[in-house]
Amino acid sequence: MPNREEEIYQDHILDHYEDPYHRGPCPRCTHAHEDDNPLCGDNIHVELEIEDGRIRSAWFDGEGCCISQASASMLVEKIEGLAVDEVKNFSARDMLTLYGPPLTPNRQKCCLLAWRVVQSAIYSPRGPSSTPAT
Repeated sequence: MPNREEEIYQDHILDHYEDPYHRGPCPRCTHAHEDDNPLCGDNIHVELEIEDGRIRSAWFDGEGCCISQASASMLVEKIEGLAVDEVKNFSARDMLTLYGPPLTPNRQKCCLLAWRVVQSAIYSPRGPSSTPAT
């Protein structure tokens, strides 16, 4: 039988999976990246609006398991409003802590997919009028 802390984590994860934060296209996207986990088929696409060295808006879309989709929702909610440098310094360990419950190594890859995509999106300006995220 799960303890109360496990139930809280499970409820939080299911909330993000069933009612994700900022799922869909970013209205004023300046940076974007997409990647997948070929071993399990998870796919995450992240769009960011970066202005004056800050993540003004963060959105995602994708397909995959509950872990990959919930962690993407948690991450875009977490990074919105942060300085780009803070997001660059947000580590894989920080991402696993944000997610919550311990995961097996294979499931960690599901959780870290969105983190990898965000780290790449910061360096991926979209369109000729975009500016690098310094």
